[in-house]
Amino acid sequence: QVQLVESGGGLVQPGGSLRLSCAASGSIFSINVMGWYRQAPGKQRELVAGITTGGTANYADSVKGRFTISRDSAKNTVYLQMNSLKPEDTAVYYCNVNGVRGSWGFSTGYWGQGTQVTVSS
Repeated sequence: QVQLVESGGGLVQPGGSLRLSCAASGSIFSINVMGWYRQAPGKQRELVAGITTGGTANYADSVKGRFTISRDSAKNTVYLQMNSLKPEDTAVYYCNVNGVRGSWGFSTGYWGQGTQVTVSS
């Protein structure tokens, strides 16, 4: 019903920047919340940032002031601009959408396949 395709991960030096993108495809009418999670080796998956249809965003304390989430609802795409990256930001980043209304009806959540972000010198 919904496919999520992520892009933009990679290797970056500490202090550098990356921009992640996630495009949702399918017969989608609207998406309530779009967001990013991350999972580092040996750790639980955690919320990084989320944004509602109305543009209200929330962030994990660890990324506030460094990361910015945005969305283009017309394209069903969410972005994560990551600046001042630190080694502790190294993780697999997963796109998540929740509250999807489409031609099939309504669904709760979908996950992307994940994209690796490595911050290292």
